[in-house]
Amino acid sequence: MSRPPIVVRTLPALRGALTGLRARNATTALVPTMGALHDGHLTLVRLAKRRADRVVVSIFVNPAQFAPHEDFASYPRTWKADLAKLAAENVDLVWNPDVKAMYPDGFATSIVTEGPAVVGLEDRFRPHFFGGVTTVVGKLFTQCRPDVALFGAKDFQQLRVVTRMARDLDLGVKVIGAPTVRERDGLAMSSRNVYLSPEQRRAAPMLYRALKETAKRIGAGGRIEPAVAAGAKQVSEAGFALDYFEARHAETLAPIASTKAGPIRILVAARIGSTRLIDNIAV
Repeated sequence: MSRPPIVVRTLPALRGALTGLRARNATTALVPTMGALHDGHLTLVRLAKRRADRVVVSIFVNPAQFAPHEDFASYPRTWKADLAKLAAENVDLVWNPDVKAMYPDGFATSIVTEGPAVVGLEDRFRPHFFGGVTTVVGKLFTQCRPDVALFGAKDFQQLRVVTRMARDLDLGVKVIGAPTVRERDGLAMSSRNVYLSPEQRRAAPMLYRALKETAKRIGAGGRIEPAVAAGAKQVSEAGFALDYFEARHAETLAPIASTKAGPIRILVAARIGSTRLIDNIAV
């Protein structure tokens, strides 16, 4: 039988609730989200339940990772539906701060990362993004002090950046990446998929098909450069405006020219209409 989670919106309430959850040395897992929850988020919650005794989900639409021209104001917010989904999963605690709780008046500190955050992928098109992500995730880690934190591999560069930050700053959190959850036609689940028109939604799975075909060519011994070029052409011909379609080293995200140079991840970001979608796949 499902039970509603505890919902807290202030730091004192969060600290008190966490003290209760950690009774008898219980371990905690954190699933950071911006709400508008879908099955991809719930998969992270289920994995979190297998990795820790108690599960905390944060819901906070972080203004610091949106540029002025991006969709912060219109980003989907579905609080009642989100809470019902988390109750059905028996989540223990929901941390739902407002902007002033996270960024009080006079807030003047940010976390700036290099390494996988400056490799010319998302950072090339959204230079503000990772500063906002690392600052809010760093705050969530210090506020919630989880033993483990779960992130989806769909945002692969973000996963690498957060993993590096937690390690470099000795935050005591084990960051776990979970496989991308997909619709039946292969489209990676995303809160932004609701923006797609019916026609755009029919075209959107081409991202995944192009990734799979490119990975197959490279895995069969094909040269990386022509395989990637063919994949990028597929995406463009499907009606997308391409930001990038690239093969990178799966650990460092550095450019990679040979399968002998290490494990490969193929990453894509493209717009269809006004909606920007990202995806990736291992070779």
